[in-house]
Amino acid sequence: MTIRPLTVIGFDADDTLWQNEQYYRLTETQFRELLTDFAEGDRVSERLLEAEKRNLAHYGFGIKGFTLSMIETALEITNGKVPTEVIGKILAIGRDLLSHPVECLPHARETLEALRGRFFLVMITKGDLFDQERKLAQSGLGDFFDAVEIVSEKSATTYRGIFGKHGEGPERAMMIGNSLKSDVVPALAAGAWGVFVPHELTWILEHVEKPADAPRFREIGTLGELGGLIDDICQ
Repeated sequence: MTIRPLTVIGFDADDTLWQNEQYYRLTETQFRELLTDFAEGDRVSERLLEAEKRNLAHYGFGIKGFTLSMIETALEITNGKVPTEVIGKILAIGRDLLSHPVECLPHARETLEALRGRFFLVMITKGDLFDQERKLAQSGLGDFFDAVEIVSEKSATTYRGIFGKHGEGPERAMMIGNSLKSDVVPALAAGAWGVFVPHELTWILEHVEKPADAPRFREIGTLGELGGLIDDICQ
């Protein structure tokens, strides 16, 4: 009996299958404009990033935590004197993030379609549960997946658990994503293949050095190259 080298393929969602970070950048620009009477734009962004770092452990990833971090930043920058109408506008732009359109990235649909049935496909994403479910439904990609895992964090333990649950363990699994920190490095640590698909906009907190020396690390320019890479691995 021939043992297949790859049986389960995991896909990140935000900025791997569909656009996401561009909407956060737009919201941050609007936030900077709201505080233009109190601080320079770069200073606002700096303080916001500091707040996001502090709050990840409390609020996790996603729009709700980002909105709370904007409010906290506004309070800090204005020494608690932020006008109530500004708080209202911050809440409004946060709500707008929860309803932004879903724009699939090039090659996402055809790649999933080509792999469906050949492998067990699982979407592995982190963030707000309702928002991720909304984006998956609106993307039209949900039917391609055999399972969906929305997690609070992506670690080697996370990937061992998911690839053990849906397959024969990480050694016969692959994770694809735009974040080296969340999608690739911990998947490699778990023993899986880790495929990096760079996106021009990736949150700064997701940046780490490429694990170039890792035997199972691969990098492709677009999802359109994934099929050929998988064929090479499965030969």
